[in-house]
Amino acid sequence: MIYTVTTDTPIANIKATIQASAKEHKFGVLHQYAFQEILEAKGFPIQKDITLYEICNPKGAQALLEQSPQASVFLPCRISVYEENEKTVLATINLEDFITYIDATDEVKEHIHMLYQDIIKLINFL
Repeated sequence: MIYTVTTDTPIANIKATIQASAKEHKFGVLHQYAFQEILEAKGFPIQKDITLYEICNPKGAQALLEQSPQASVFLPCRISVYEENEKTVLATINLEDFITYIDATDEVKEHIHMLYQDIIKLINFL
């Protein structure tokens, strides 16, 4: 259900390049959530540097939402970046797992498959 990649690249380097890299892979970064800062500000500090990036491929979102509005609960796509055991981890939801749960044409499902492959390429590029 979750696709993860572990890398030796420092988390700061990943965070510094993710917006430009996303654009190169046909995605835009809509928002980012620095959970360590957010929770600290609310009085619930955590020790881990965890940042979630919401990314979007507008063409893919349009095709999916026109045929399958219930798929909106899975959008926008997300990439989480955090450290674990002195490594940087990048993680995303496996979109192919949720294809079976939506009502969409084979064409839209194929488009989701291609978008997921683009997310995988992005994660592996970082």
